[in-house]
Amino acid sequence: MSRVHAKLLLSFDIEEFDLPEEFGVPVSENDRMAVSVLGTSRILDVLDKTGVKATFFVTAFFAEHAPELIARMVKAGHEVASHGYNHSFFEASHLALSKAILEKISGTELVGFRMARLAPVAQSDIFAAGYRYESSLNPVWLPGRYNHLSSPLLPFADEGNLKQYPVSAVPYLRIPLFWLSFKNFPFFIYRALARFAVRKTHYFNVYTHPWEYNEAARDPKWRIPKYITRHAGTAYADRLEKLILSLRDLGDFVTFRETL
Repeated sequence: MSRVHAKLLLSFDIEEFDLPEEFGVPVSENDRMAVSVLGTSRILDVLDKTGVKATFFVTAFFAEHAPELIARMVKAGHEVASHGYNHSFFEASHLALSKAILEKISGTELVGFRMARLAPVAQSDIFAAGYRYESSLNPVWLPGRYNHLSSPLLPFADEGNLKQYPVSAVPYLRIPLFWLSFKNFPFFIYRALARFAVRKTHYFNVYTHPWEYNEAARDPKWRIPKYITRHAGTAYADRLEKLILSLRDLGDFVTFRETL
């Protein structure tokens, strides 16, 4: 079938591994970093192998503790964007603070922001901190989290000229295509839904996390439900590679910055 010249946006929320704390299990600073450092390295390996570009939404805390990985991202031509100062706590001042820290470590200008857990943040604050786009909107209904069924499926500009890049969902049905569905749907079903979405919208925006690429996330001591850690490790890296290969005939993998 013919190429649809879609913009394919791969992104990764590069954060310290604090997920177990949502289930009442404390995580040492060493474990927070070690789990995500290995996962990030595996992500970069897949991107190197497939030759595609991606955007990394990084917490400043992670960057301060793993500057060599930020340097690797930049050298490979990937975009570095902000995921806040740390993943466990947020205040408005972190918008400018994380931007300044990440720009210093990466040596690049930051123009994008994604809030941890896609939580709401005042768009005026994001714009005032110097960002040009945000990607914290999942235009679906997720029980207990958010209901954005009336939100656009495609990028749009808000009143303050901050560009919004929604996470992809299946048109009409609003089936989410984010990290949880990517790991829990059988791959052939996810691939079919993703290709349908791309052909209808000429747009694809999916994100995952570094701990998903590390087998350590499945350790029972973390008490994380299996539907969250399914395929964690090299199997998930293989799944990412298969997704890239299954979509690249439909368009170009680009960074968010390149689409502005």
